[in-house]
Amino acid sequence: MRRQLLTTDDGASRFGDGEGAARWVAGLLAGLQGAVLSLLVVVLPAVAAYVVTSADPSNAEVPWTRSLELGTGLWLLAHGVPLAVGSDVVTLVPLGLTLLALYTCHASARRSGYPTSLALSAGVGGYVAVAVVLSLLVRASVGHVVLAASGALVVSGLGLATGLARRPEAPPLRGLTRPLWSRVPAPVRAGVPAGVLAVALVLAVASLVTVLWVLAGRATIVDVIEALDLDAVGGGVLALAELAFLPNLVVWASAWLAGPGFHVGTGTTFTTAEVVPGPIPALPVLGALPQPDMAGGPLVAAPVLLVLAGCVAGWWLHRRTVPDRARDMVVAGVTAGLAAGACAAGLVSLASGAVGPGRMAEVGASWAPVGGLVALGVALGALLVALPAEPLVRDAVRNFRRRSGGGTRPEGERRPEG
Repeated sequence: MRRQLLTTDDGASRFGDGEGAARWVAGLLAGLQGAVLSLLVVVLPAVAAYVVTSADPSNAEVPWTRSLELGTGLWLLAHGVPLAVGSDVVTLVPLGLTLLALYTCHASARRSGYPTSLALSAGVGGYVAVAVVLSLLVRASVGHVVLAASGALVVSGLGLATGLARRPEAPPLRGLTRPLWSRVPAPVRAGVPAGVLAVALVLAVASLVTVLWVLAGRATIVDVIEALDLDAVGGGVLALAELAFLPNLVVWASAWLAGPGFHVGTGTTFTTAEVVPGPIPALPVLGALPQPDMAGGPLVAAPVLLVLAGCVAGWWLHRRTVPDRARDMVVAGVTAGLAAGACAAGLVSLASGAVGPGRMAEVGASWAPVGGLVALGVALGALLVALPAEPLVRDAVRNFRRRSGGGTRPEGERRPEG
């Protein structure tokens, strides 16, 4: 750190931190840059679509600022703020845009930020300020302004913090978290990352399942695209919109693998056991949804994947955990299940919502059954692997058997008669 020689009003000289102001300003700029870049990705296609359709007589009375409001509303929707479309309300969060905002914050902080708490606070404050100002410009209610601030706080906090942590001069992350993390019991500290690992494995398989769905439904997808008859700009805007919701489809696939499945409109059901289709919007990506012939049979056993993911988490626990007592491994395995269930429930909750009135008010999956089954399956798999592999557990079982058999009489000794 460079220090500059400063002179006070009384003529005394002292050294001061001349880089302090530069660091928080750099942090502020990183947060603003992350917000503006992700906003432009949404607003520019909306403006382009308006320009292309401006010659349509039906759009003669629509001002160009309406495209700005729509793009801004979509950006805020990615942060959890409901989007009003006429008299309808959309609450389904486009997780693709949320991930994009996270990435722009991460990249901005990693490139030009300083790994200090002041810089991080300034960056988060700048990002939140942008979200609040935009929500006020689109005439959001007080509750929606609070949602915008809360969502921006989470997105920018995660993105900027991970970006600053990747700076070469950043202190080790473990050293920063040790004072707080060390207060957590050791089995819990081991179980939480094991649960996150299990959820990551389930999402990886769900991504593969999504690709298979797209390949299986490619004929339907092509038919929908041809029926829409969009020009180049309209097709590009539609493609970007579908990419924004593609992570939602991956989360739905994880709910499908877990067993409860998901819905795309009231009355529809997509599970491994049955598929009950119904009228859905004419969107190409929805052509990838499972068909009735993609249910039943061996697919009913798909939830076994949760146990297998738990087995991998259990092996990770065995390799990374040195328990002091036999029951510590039980606590770690149960914690892994609870952590996995909480992560799955949170993702499902974010990936579900309403996209319109009536039957389209129910899109996505139910977080409670999905989270519960994921927690149960991962905990079961983790315990099935971690317990037999732990010497302390095996010793405890042998001691229990020895104590239980202590009351038996040696062979040949008879019970006294009478």
